Amino acid sequence: MSCVDKAEKSIEAENLEKSSYLDYSNKADQATGGINMIPIETEIGTFNVYTKRMGNSPTMRVLLLHGGPGGTHEEFGNFEGYLPNEEIEYIYYDQLDSYYSDKPNDPLLWTTEHFVEEVEQVRKALNLNKDNFYLLGQSWGGILAMEYALKYQENLKGLIVSNMVASVPEYNKYAQEILAPQLPDDVLKEIQAIEANKDYANPRYEELLMEHFYTEHILRKPLEEWPKSILLMFEHLNPEIYIYMQGPSEFGITDDATLSDWDVSDRLKEIEIPTLMLGAKHDTMDPEYMKWMATEVQNGRSVITNGSHVSQFDDPENYFSGLITFIRDVDSGKIN
Repeated sequence: MSCVDKAEKSIEAENLEKSSYLDYSNKADQATGGINMIPIETEIGTFNVYTKRMGNSPTMRVLLLHGGPGGTHEEFGNFEGYLPNEEIEYIYYDQLDSYYSDKPNDPLLWTTEHFVEEVEQVRKALNLNKDNFYLLGQSWGGILAMEYALKYQENLKGLIVSNMVASVPEYNKYAQEILAPQLPDDVLKEIQAIEANKDYANPRYEELLMEHFYTEHILRKPLEEWPKSILLMFEHLNPEIYIYMQGPSEFGITDDATLSDWDVSDRLKEIEIPTLMLGAKHDTMDPEYMKWMATEVQNGRSVITNGSHVSQFDDPENYFSGLITFIRDVDSGKIN
């Protein structure tokens, strides 16, 4: 290629309209790379939560609610491989008492009511509104997303419930009656014996789960192939809030946990905004129940991937295809 050709191509490139998606200039969070520590007012004081904005979009902004409770935004670590190319803005967020946020460590705040109001304060601080605000909740984050929508759906453009059913009793029934019997008999008996003795701290319990259950229903890859972001999420998980709200068992939520009787299945019909139910064939959550949930909300769609509980990692093609199509269909008015 001649120097003249190179010069012409350079000028041509400069004349192309530059995307503002990754332009953080002249923004208040430019110096922090999109990180905002947002003050949250609670009944026991004011504390800061971590958020990190990725990209810019005037009409497609997705706030990500992680699982747990007590997990971290790290579970969404591969969103960077899919959403930027679509110029969809997404916002990482660690809920109070999660790793990157403040940790008052007070059970007074460990309620769905508190976390709904926390999301609302984050929404206001980030200027999210019905013209641009999509809320995506995965696992426990799905519970939180449904609860938020039931109280504040007028602030939402779209709702995405990822890998979570609307009823903990249904989740428990599926785990105990469908998933547990799929384990080898000797493995199931050993797990049940450990749980009966409430010996959850026994290293053998985690070993059995990791080898026989997690690689089937949490992330369908050999443990040595699990992505670093998921390993970090497990490493950073806050066990105190997790056990308080979810319990120590992985075969449902235990009776003494505060979420044990949570159920909004009869209230799904109240949700009017466009809603995507993102389930998975091998999930800990019943995919057929998630399909049903999409028929209960007033404007629902379901996508069932071939993955498991974190299907963004073990079936990213179908997960992100379903997610991106939904967001773009809502944005374009195909769903409203």
